[in-house]
Amino acid sequence: MKKLLIGSVLAISSVLTVTGCTSVNATTDTTPATTTNMQKQHKAGMKDGMRKGGIHKGGMKGTMAQLDLTATQQAQIKAITQEKYNNRKNDRSKYQAERAQMQQQMQTLTNAKTLDAAAVNRLADQQAAKTKQRFIERVQTEHAIAQVLTPEQRQKMAQLKLERKAKGHHGSKNRQMHSKHQQ
Repeated sequence: MKKLLIGSVLAISSVLTVTGCTSVNATTDTTPATTTNMQKQHKAGMKDGMRKGGIHKGGMKGTMAQLDLTATQQAQIKAITQEKYNNRKNDRSKYQAERAQMQQQMQTLTNAKTLDAAAVNRLADQQAAKTKQRFIERVQTEHAIAQVLTPEQRQKMAQLKLERKAKGHHGSKNRQMHSKHQQ
């Protein structure tokens, strides 16, 4: 219980720190044109990357581009990822409202004279449920994509993922640092 409480307090303070830094940046940043220029440069760089091979066969990129997918497989995978994207896009305002409500509840708990452990636990459970749902959705999507692939392609994809992880992509450095701190 004590570890959960401490972990919850640390999580809340981290979110509040990020929120505070974001609000400071929002009030001190008076050059929206620079942001627009940066976005344009980023998009231009992305287009150059696409021309130079950033997007490969049939519009697939990353690991998928290295699997020698057939046109049918590409279409099926594109449909799966497009459906996931559309579902997320449709629920975006709902997620934003939930996030704002969660932040308000955290702020209320933080500003209280005494910490309501039961409320912190409820908030932590809500957050855990959302994380669990995102995990389930990701696994379902990856499973659906894997069903489109041949056994050889699945094996190659697993190998490519291991190679990416070994190179430090997708937060593995953060996990390594975190595990060092726990030892």
